[in-house]
Order: sequence, then structure tokens, then C-alpha cells
Amino acid sequence: MGQLFGTNGIRGVVNQDMNAKFCLEISSAIGTYFRKKFSSPKIAIGTDARLSNSMLRSAVAAGLLATGCKVVDIGIVPSPVVQYTVKKKDFSAGIIITASHNPPEFNGIKVIAEDGTELSKEIEDKIELIYFNKEISLVDWQEVGTYNQYNDAIDFYRQNILSTIDVELIKRKKFHIVLDCGGGAGCTVTPKLLKDLGCEVTCLFCRLDGTFSGRNSEPLIKNLSELLKKVPEVNADFGVAQDGDADRAIFVDENGKYLLGDKTLALAAKYFTKRNKGGIIVTPITSSSCVNDVVIKYGGTVIQTAVGSPIVARTMIDNNALFGGEENGGLIFPDFQYCRDSMMSILKIMEIMAIEDKTLSELISEIPHYDMFKIKVACPNDIKKTVLKQMEENIEIGKPTRIDKTDGLKLYFREGWVLVRPSGTEPIFRIYSESDDPKQAENLAFEFKEKIEEIISKNRN
Repeated sequence: MGQLFGTNGIRGVVNQDMNAKFCLEISSAIGTYFRKKFSSPKIAIGTDARLSNSMLRSAVAAGLLATGCKVVDIGIVPSPVVQYTVKKKDFSAGIIITASHNPPEFNGIKVIAEDGTELSKEIEDKIELIYFNKEISLVDWQEVGTYNQYNDAIDFYRQNILSTIDVELIKRKKFHIVLDCGGGAGCTVTPKLLKDLGCEVTCLFCRLDGTFSGRNSEPLIKNLSELLKKVPEVNADFGVAQDGDADRAIFVDENGKYLLGDKTLALAAKYFTKRNKGGIIVTPITSSSCVNDVVIKYGGTVIQTAVGSPIVARTMIDNNALFGGEENGGLIFPDFQYCRDSMMSILKIMEIMAIEDKTLSELISEIPHYDMFKIKVACPNDIKKTVLKQMEENIEIGKPTRIDKTDGLKLYFREGWVLVRPSGTEPIFRIYSESDDPKQAENLAFEFKEKIEEIISKNRN
């Protein structure tokens, strides 16, 4: 199907495609599915900080209750907190009301399986069939679900995440961190968590703000000017920025240098493979070659997947992977849970810094360097498949040495690689390119941008 669920749930503009009526209907389909699987499903609901969270949560809860599900509201919390709560507190499923890094006018629905992972594509397709075929099963009046609240999810999460790291080692380092929550759900957890570890915390945008007025919710370099300036200004050990639902973290070293997500992904991959003398690391096809380089150096194996944290997580489970993650700052630590978790990322980076007794810039300098370039091309959703097929038919550009169709079209050349793939969450194509020469990376991206724009233009007519 794939008409509703994208790479990470369903998203849309509030009161347009993401409205109360739709949320009521899709949650009724979700409830119908889980009622068939469990006799009395208990479903947790958590939201990020967006202004529309109460409206959409109410509609989602109503749909679930109407189909006989028990609903437990755990409040405004980061996505990883919802996932951990579902996994550990005997829930049948969870729903997160979030649009992650999207602008404040967006919101969305992400469904969590009973093990805390995001739903598989197979189950999402089944829910879509129920929705589109209008096969919703409402229960009799005496069987409607119950609605309760659980207010201890954050404390439960904090206590358990601290048990996974060397707390005393980190406390002895007395790290000074500039934390930029961006007004997102991370505000409810991360400042307290860092203070639990004896850190000095300089906060930026650490109050909930459903309009993201302090900065855009996506932690791109263009949105983090205050963080980049503040880190060296206060002589901090590093800075870190979270996205809207706090499942991703982007780091800034002690000099105020922005670090691409690939760098921390490679750093953690190096740490785990070195410590375990090998092992499996899972990452999407979009990730930098530096990840592959460090994993192979320490005897490990990299499995590359299609884009999407649910795909990465399930591949990790299937292959008993040591670690996994994405190039966007979403890291997955299986010892804690199989989902992206920015709080866990921050703690693990601190632990690595403490164990190695090195600054973040020193650790990153040991990672092989490549230049990556990313651009977007607008493309209506209904012609994405046609555009990609025609792109593949015109593959003679530059005579690639290797072609990978894991997700979109990835072409390898002597000077680097380029990946063209349709976004699973927006009406765009994303173009990624990489080379050890920054100009060459840029040239590759723009060469393919021109070609794909030409194909899109032909298919619009």
C-alpha cells in the first residue's frame, strides 16, 4: 500500500491532511488491528510539544476507545520514552503524536509495536487496508475502552537509562555541556538526566515551545548558530542539539565545530567494534563511507539497509547487531532499546570521551574524512516511482562502476558516489553525494539534480 505511512509514520499539515477526522479514522483502524491481535489491547499515547498535540491526541484516543482499546496517556515526552515505556510496562502498542523535525504546522502519528520498535511495513500495510476498505470494527457500548494517565514515564526512563552506563566514570569528568533542546520534547528529560550525571549544563531553548520560536526543530547547521557560538564562549566540553521529538542528536565539538551525524555514527561504531573485536553494524545506504572504513578496520561487518529507522532496527534484531544508526544523528543502542534515542547517544558519547580520556575533536579527528553534499528536488508524490524508473533507464551518466538499488539509485564512481531517492515523508527527491574532494561531491549532486529535474518536468506535463 504505502499510501499513508511513510519512512517514519504518517505526517501532514495540521487541520489540512492531518486533521481530527483523519486521526479519529486512522486510530480506529489501528485499534481494529490490535483488537484482533489482543483481546484487550492497552495502548500508550505520548506527544511532542507541538500546539496541535492535545487536539490530535484526543482524536486518536477516541478512535482507540471506540474500538475497545485501553488508552494510557503518558503526556509530553520524547519518542524514545514512549518506546521504552511500551517495551517495559506491558503495553500492546504505543502511538506517538509527533512530526519529529518537521516545521510546527506539521504533526503526525507514529505507531509502536509491543517490543518498543516502530511498526514493520507489513503491519502498516494491514492497518492501511482496514482504513481504506472501511473495515473498522466498533465495539458495543459496554465494551468501549478506558482512559487513564501514567505520570511516571520520564522518571522510569531516567532511572533505567542510567543503569546502562558507567555513571561514576562520567561524574568524575565533570563535563560542561551546552544543551540545545530546540523547545522540543527533550526539554522534559535531558536537562535532568545530565544533572544526574554531575554535568554543568548551559541550556539553550530548554523550555517546551510548540512553535519552535527559538530555532527550527531540525538540527541542521543553519539552525544552530547560537549553539555553535555558545560552546567555545563558555568553554564547554561539547554542545548537542536535539530534534523535535528527541530521537536524534547532533553534536558540536569544544571548538564550536558542527559535526555531521555520520561522524558520531562512525565514532560509536568504532568504539563497539574495537571493544568487541568485530561484530555487525547496521546503517542505511545514505551513510558515509567513513562508517564502513572504521568498522572494517576493527574486524567488523557493515550491513546497509534502505532508509528508515524501523528498517535499521529490525535488521539489527535479525542479525544480532552490536550497534546501528543513521547519518542524521539517530543512533540505536540495542543494549537499551531498538530505536533512535538522543539521550542514549549523549550518554554514550560522554562515556566514550571518558574512557578514551580525549576531547570530542580528538576522537573525531581519528575518523576518516569524506565530504558529503545533500540537496532536495521538489517532486509530486504520485510521479515519484515513474521518475525513479526513468532515472534508472538513463543511467549512462558518468559510467558508474557499481549500482546499488537498495533504496533509490546509488551510483559509485571512481571519484565518489551519488544517491538519488524519493523521500518517504515529503514530496521531494533527496540527493546525497560523497567524495574525498568537496568540489567533486558538489558537482556530482548538481549533475544528478539537473537530470532528475528534467525527468520530473517531463512527467508533470
